Amino acid sequence: MQRLWVILGFLCAVGLLSAGVWSYGYRQALSQLSEKAGADLELAADRLSTQMQVYQELAVLMANHPALRAIETPAQQQAARAILLDVADKTAAVNMMYLDRAGQVLVSAQPVEQDNMSDHPAFQRALQGALGNAHGVLPISGSRIYSYAAPAFDDSGRVEGALMVVADVQDVEQTWRGSTEAVFFIDGDGVVFISNRSDLLFWHRADGQQGLTPPEGGEVDFASTRVGPHELWRLNWGRYLPSRALHLMLDLPVIDMTAEVLVDVAPARRLAGLQAATVAAICLAFGALLFLATERRRTLSEANAVLESRVAQRTRALTAANTALRREVHERQEAETALKHAQEELIQAGKLSALGQMSAGISHELNQPLMAIRQFADNGAAFLSRGREEKAAENLTRISDMAARMARIIKNLRAFARNESEPMGKVDLVQVIDTAVELTEARLRTEGVTMDWRPPENPVYAWGGEVRLVQVFVNLINNAADAMSQQEERLIRIAIEADERLTVTVRDIGPGIENTEKLFEPFYTTKAVGSSEGMGLGLSISYGLVQSFGGNIRGTNAQTGAMFTVELEYYREDEVA
Repeated sequence: MQRLWVILGFLCAVGLLSAGVWSYGYRQALSQLSEKAGADLELAADRLSTQMQVYQELAVLMANHPALRAIETPAQQQAARAILLDVADKTAAVNMMYLDRAGQVLVSAQPVEQDNMSDHPAFQRALQGALGNAHGVLPISGSRIYSYAAPAFDDSGRVEGALMVVADVQDVEQTWRGSTEAVFFIDGDGVVFISNRSDLLFWHRADGQQGLTPPEGGEVDFASTRVGPHELWRLNWGRYLPSRALHLMLDLPVIDMTAEVLVDVAPARRLAGLQAATVAAICLAFGALLFLATERRRTLSEANAVLESRVAQRTRALTAANTALRREVHERQEAETALKHAQEELIQAGKLSALGQMSAGISHELNQPLMAIRQFADNGAAFLSRGREEKAAENLTRISDMAARMARIIKNLRAFARNESEPMGKVDLVQVIDTAVELTEARLRTEGVTMDWRPPENPVYAWGGEVRLVQVFVNLINNAADAMSQQEERLIRIAIEADERLTVTVRDIGPGIENTEKLFEPFYTTKAVGSSEGMGLGLSISYGLVQSFGGNIRGTNAQTGAMFTVELEYYREDEVA
């Protein structure tokens, strides 16, 4: 029972919401319809005023035509009539006539039904020196006409006559009779004089009324209501007029009429109904889904009670398993920390191993400049005692150069031996290789190894760590030297290729690589067991360092000897973040 009341309440709420949506949508549609109807009404009024203005200007222009000033003789009358007829034919005017001050028609383009127009409102206005206009119906033909009368002045400025232009209203209506909306113009007497719906012609509006009454009298269905600022008419005036219409009015004082329009509101009602139906359908669909979800939830709640007992049993088992899993995770984290520490120590050990291999040459590189500095110092003192300052200065310059060389060697050794993990960033690859070559220069010179390294003129920037990259290339150079230790000719070539991929190749002319698949495995070496030259960790360490920079290293056999290729990423500004 409670469920039924809930459903009924929901349906009532949906009905109220749909009614609200319909009302709001109907008002919005009426506002848009009112804007369009107002624009159409202004367009029709402007079109009528523009077309009537042609005849108004024609009356003003022809009022003082020279041919109309002298029409005393039959020949002059015939000439004036020909001019008026020609102008009337070209402008589609019904008739054009010239009247004297007494209203007598002196000459006309077409025969007139009335020779004297003294009581015509337009003529009476023209006698006052102003442009007159009036509308009416011809008694014989029943045609609706609109007349303009322009005064004609003599040389003294006195009104001596008037030119009247008569226009057929029906001809004006032909240009906009096919308009969709019903447009009609009511004169000052409340009579529909112009309309694009012929059924409404000569209907009239009584004082104090809103609707219209047929010319033959009688009552017709009519009711007026307001929806917000909009006036709505409900009527039954014929099949060419809407039963429900939006009514708008526009005053036209220039032609002494009021323009009105009736726009069918059926599209607005259909649009509002469609919106309300859409909202109702969405609400009903949502309500149905909600009802189904509620029913399903109730069913699930019953099943949930059965599952809770099973879950309680499984929870106890999972709790025990979770405790064991946490213990295992903690042990793995400790193992990863120990592994990372061991890797850092292994990298440092690789550096120290390389320094050990280069120690003899480096000692010679430092001892030789020291002995030379001592010799140049003794010579400089002797030259000073003899007053040969130029020679003494030359010896001091040599001492300065050798001290700078020793400082550079020591700086490179200190940087290479540091046990720290510098952040990755912008690295000058040319400077890195220069440092590696300089660190191994003493050993290569001692063992007679020729180094072929031609650095490019412009720096090449890579993404990595400077000290770790130096360690990679020192290991590669030392391995190349070790591979050629048993042969007389020894040559190492280093080259940088900066194309789509940044690569550095290190080649030797040794015996090559026996097993390229195991080349980068830890403790893999081709040296004799117990050799003091290493334990096979150099290439494994280098492989890990290059991988940490996002690059790659591989070793292959060339036509002569082995070739190691180091692929690195270019440095880009957006990688700094």
